[in-house]
Amino acid sequence: MDYNVYLLATDPKNPCRDVIHSRDTGLKIRVFCLDKEPFDPDGNEIQLYGYANGKLFAFETINIAPDDALDVVGAIQWYAEYVDYPEMEILPDDPRGDKNIAI
Repeated sequence: MDYNVYLLATDPKNPCRDVIHSRDTGLKIRVFCLDKEPFDPDGNEIQLYGYANGKLFAFETINIAPDDALDVVGAIQWYAEYVDYPEMEILPDDPRGDKNIAI
């Protein structure tokens, strides 16, 4: 069974600035904590959203390649396991509606 291995780059000065990296592909996903920072989606990237422990996260790809698009959900599921919330609900749209500012 083939599966990707993911790594996490963290910013010690900002716990809301994680970047998920696929070891085996070029996939990179930036994580945003929407309760602590603004988020302005990039129209050229894929965005997904997730609730974990009462917090809303945005996940945005970085320079997405067509071959990596199918792995985005798997990477987010890996991150959900990593933050000890495997039942994270992954959403295709921002549940806040048109708001792209921190709550």
